[in-house]
Amino acid sequence: MTIVGIVLVALAALLHVYIFYMESLAWTSPRVRATFGTTEEGAIATKELAFNQGFYNLFLALTALLGIVLYLAGQPVVGLTLMFVGAGSMFAAALVLFLSSPEKRRAALTQGTLPLLGLVTLGLGTLIV
Repeated sequence: MTIVGIVLVALAALLHVYIFYMESLAWTSPRVRATFGTTEEGAIATKELAFNQGFYNLFLALTALLGIVLYLAGQPVVGLTLMFVGAGSMFAAALVLFLSSPEKRRAALTQGTLPLLGLVTLGLGTLIV
């Protein structure tokens, strides 16, 4: 069960690296504007905000990925802690988005499902051992 959780947390981290790319590096591109439903003017006006927000997503992903590396390197307590912190923060951010912006609920579900599944399976994996 723990291995399934690790895979899900890794997938969540990769998704958040992609979100970092979209928000911090490609925010004003036509494809990303279409994904986020933003006009060119809106994207330019919010570029600094998106750049900063993208780095939040990157740091959450790096936290979770470092946890995976440490877990696999024989440091299970530190590794699991970092995976729970990274994935838990990803899920918490998705929950805030879901509750605060009804029009962005689909995006919140996209960004929050993998971390939630990872948290549940990691939790079950630690209980079953």
